Amino acid sequence: MGRWVDMENDYKTMDASFMESIWWVFKSLHDKGMVYEGKKAMHICPRCETPLSNFEVTLGYQDVKDNSVTWKFEIEREEVSASGGSRLPEYLLAWTTTPWSTPGTTGLSVGPEFEYVKVKVNDEVLIFAKERMEFVMKDIEDYEVLETMKGSKLVGLKYKPIMESYAELEDVKNNPNAYHTFAGDYVEVTEGTGIVTINGAYGEIDMEAANKNKLPILMDVNMDGHYNDIAAPYAGKYVKEVENKLIEDMQAKGLVWRTEKYKHSYPHCWRCDSPLLNYATSAWFVRVTDIKDRMLKNNQTIHWVPDHVKDGRFGKWLENARDWAISRARFWGTPIPIWRNVEDPSDLLVIGSIDELTELSGTKVDDLHKHIVDDIKIEKDGKTYQRIEDVFDCWFESGSMPYAQLHYPFENKEKFERNFPANFIAEGLDQTRGWFYTLHVLANALFDKPAFQNIIVNGIVLAENGQKMSKRLKNYPDPHDVLNRYGADALRFYMLNSQAVAAGDMRFSEQGVEHVLRNMMLPIWNAYSFFVTYANIDGWEPGKLTTQKPTHQLDRWILAELNQLIAGQIEYFGAYNLQKASNAIYQFVDDLTNWYIRRSRRRFWSPTRQSRSGDGAKSEDDTDKNNAYQTLYTVLATLAQVLAPFTPFMPEEIYQNLTGAESVHLTEYPKPDARFYDETLTKQIHLAKNIVSLGLSARAKKKIKVRQPLQKVDVVLADPADHTLLADQLETIKEELNVKEVNFVDDPSTFALQIAKPNAKLLGPKYGANVQHIIAAAKRGEYETLGNGNLKVLDYELSPDELTIDYVPKGEFDVESAEGILIALDTTLTNELREEGFARDLVRQIQDLRKKADYQVCDRISVALSTNDDTQAELLQSVIENFGNYLKQETLATSIENKLENADANAEYEGVKIEVVRVN
Repeated sequence: MGRWVDMENDYKTMDASFMESIWWVFKSLHDKGMVYEGKKAMHICPRCETPLSNFEVTLGYQDVKDNSVTWKFEIEREEVSASGGSRLPEYLLAWTTTPWSTPGTTGLSVGPEFEYVKVKVNDEVLIFAKERMEFVMKDIEDYEVLETMKGSKLVGLKYKPIMESYAELEDVKNNPNAYHTFAGDYVEVTEGTGIVTINGAYGEIDMEAANKNKLPILMDVNMDGHYNDIAAPYAGKYVKEVENKLIEDMQAKGLVWRTEKYKHSYPHCWRCDSPLLNYATSAWFVRVTDIKDRMLKNNQTIHWVPDHVKDGRFGKWLENARDWAISRARFWGTPIPIWRNVEDPSDLLVIGSIDELTELSGTKVDDLHKHIVDDIKIEKDGKTYQRIEDVFDCWFESGSMPYAQLHYPFENKEKFERNFPANFIAEGLDQTRGWFYTLHVLANALFDKPAFQNIIVNGIVLAENGQKMSKRLKNYPDPHDVLNRYGADALRFYMLNSQAVAAGDMRFSEQGVEHVLRNMMLPIWNAYSFFVTYANIDGWEPGKLTTQKPTHQLDRWILAELNQLIAGQIEYFGAYNLQKASNAIYQFVDDLTNWYIRRSRRRFWSPTRQSRSGDGAKSEDDTDKNNAYQTLYTVLATLAQVLAPFTPFMPEEIYQNLTGAESVHLTEYPKPDARFYDETLTKQIHLAKNIVSLGLSARAKKKIKVRQPLQKVDVVLADPADHTLLADQLETIKEELNVKEVNFVDDPSTFALQIAKPNAKLLGPKYGANVQHIIAAAKRGEYETLGNGNLKVLDYELSPDELTIDYVPKGEFDVESAEGILIALDTTLTNELREEGFARDLVRQIQDLRKKADYQVCDRISVALSTNDDTQAELLQSVIENFGNYLKQETLATSIENKLENADANAEYEGVKIEVVRVN
């Protein structure tokens, strides 16, 4: 794909120098009181047997269908009797989407202010939230509501566990609060039953509720996701695999009201794709909440691209920042440098360097990997210290990268401080909760600074159908095939020009890469090939790049556009806006290939070469031709420099061949030269190109080919003063549109109705409640055009982006409009116009035969035109009489015959036989 890599100054996270800097980061945080050991409910991966941080969890959500169960928890008989209830068994209904965790439930929560009902169904009474009646009683026709009550009345009820063996556990028997109902302000009635299970071992909210209500926390599942001995008879079995058996067993005991599949978004391990379990586990934490305000403040100093991520996805994540679990039970990774007193777990030594560990242990240390440092014991003051087993979360390593890559603070102190914060970084949108976040946390904790000044947030590249790209689904093309078919440059530019560089999701399409190849890469290469072909024929040798303003209008225009492109690129690069930068290149390539070269083509035909043929030159000014060569040479060489950061390969080939330089990538990026700016000329040609574009669009809609001349085009300009400005472009417009007349009209009402189109998306945020008044007035036609190109509506001055003028055609007129310009094309064809159109078609056919016969661009030919079609004979004769010189001039023909002997190539077009032969 083309990527510059500095292999001499690389860094590896496994190097001792990198790991040592991570130790320094950790000890610095510990010395600031920002590190603690705690037990929290965290998501764990049972396959990896390690906890994941909260931002890692967000990386792997998938839509899945899981078992959901409405459990029946039977109220103890003495509770029913004491409350004056019926002698029928009464059950509290609680709903869950993690049925495997229910055996360890030690309490239930209700919403004290919600209304609950007792409903008799058959020979039992069910209790649940009144608002969930439809959900609970779905498909049940025969039931009776016995009582309605506030949830507060249910608080304190004692119930039976679904597995009686749990009630015999020591932690349960010694806890008077176990298996009771409690008030919970987190209970909702939008789904479920309005009664929530409390299982402190498997959920953050559950753990908070368990601790608040002093309930036992029963760990009946191991880190590998298998039940342990507490959960006999399910011990040793993976919870998700045995879940159905658990439900069946409880159904047999009459403790399940309903079970059904429930589709929801569930977290999976971003490494191995396994479903995560929420699990209470011990871990080491960084007190991120202590520096949340600082992180929010320093985030405001960062330039985000796009800007909305700053206060949106990233800012909101910072607002809800939680303490960061940084320990992992793995083998690979930087070991956490904590040595614990083997007799007193609260007595810790935190090591911040290799030298410190060497000094304390008396062991020479040069490798910090787990299998090395785990064997190092520290004897101090008669105490023995052994390293804890955990390693750092890999995101802690990633967040430490700015320091560890330079082995800071042990080396490169001045270099680091000179370059921190980093100028810019770029990564995917998902890293707002990953790398961007951890960099920000550690930089703020260590230095009260952001880790980077600018950031480009890339969106996610999806399959063409919008799904996540998947090796299993094979829903994307083979990257090697794409590179081989379209080239790395086309693929790179396609990606850089997509909304992915502005944090938007991008649906990858091969057709998109092909579009770049066809509409940008090939046109540039063809422009280069055109230049090289004619320059070699003429023996033209390049000098230095153009430094003087040329005289020819087209040369002055393309050099003005080139320098404005350079200025724009520097501005867009400064703002890290790659989409605008690449869009500008697209536009310039179109200007270069579809206007400058096409309209300058005749200037490159050699007068000397033509004079030898005895037929006269198409350009009699060798100076003008030399200026055209010099201008195109300058543009192509400079464009290669502009393109190099986007597409490194083709510009390298072009630049090396044109200049003889070692590499375009070793040159300085071009600087704009204000001497070449020409706002008047730029506006002239911009207007002319717009008129031509609209006229061609009108032709296309009427299916009238451009080679067919038309009589006239009527033009209405947004600013009538531009009539004078376009005086020098009238012949160009006529030629490009192939019309005889260009007629400027001040009043478009003859052929179109003028309307205003407000852009509500832009106006809304800017003008708030007043936007409706602006839109209404604009639609009534109550606006005026100002001299600066803006429009005034009521008391507001609006830009063309905020309010555009458009036209609706009247009658049979063929009209097109854009940017306040309206054209009406006269598509009536006369005999004279048809003849001229036919002549142009013949030129096209002859030119194709020249290519077929493999003629050189300077070869002279003889042409024969004949027909056996009586209806075409008169037309052909008239065309030859009236347009013969035109046919010869355009095709480099010395004569037009009726028949040729030994023709080099021939073809037939609408009944006319065409033959060509080279003239020696």
